Amino acid sequence: MNTDPIADFLTRIRNASSISKKIVEIPSSKTKVAMAKILFEKGYITNYLVEEDNKQGVIKIALKYNPSTKVPAITKLERISSPGLRKYCNSKELPRVLNGLGIAIISTSKGLMTDKEAKTEKVGGEVLCYVY
Repeated sequence: MNTDPIADFLTRIRNASSISKKIVEIPSSKTKVAMAKILFEKGYITNYLVEEDNKQGVIKIALKYNPSTKVPAITKLERISSPGLRKYCNSKELPRVLNGLGIAIISTSKGLMTDKEAKTEKVGGEVLCYVY
């Protein structure tokens, strides 16, 4: 039983990129699939694939590296809101990560989205993590 599945998701990606692993497998959930989709759309990962099995399912994430220097595309993954201390922001107080170069993943009433999309939609929510 995992008490914080989002932190587990981020830690698995962080650990795999630190040893230059190409593919990381993570137990699937709707939230994790939505986070993988955001990371793919914003160019932080090469691709992702959701494989169904008899239990929970598995997300296979292909990590992205700079071809010449082998530096990972994801420099830092930082969990902001945790089960013990939730962090919420309204649409006017949404954080800017690395002065707009990074993204914050926000859980809103309209689903998971980045901080820029949430500002455009004028919705606030729980700040899950920062990615840069």
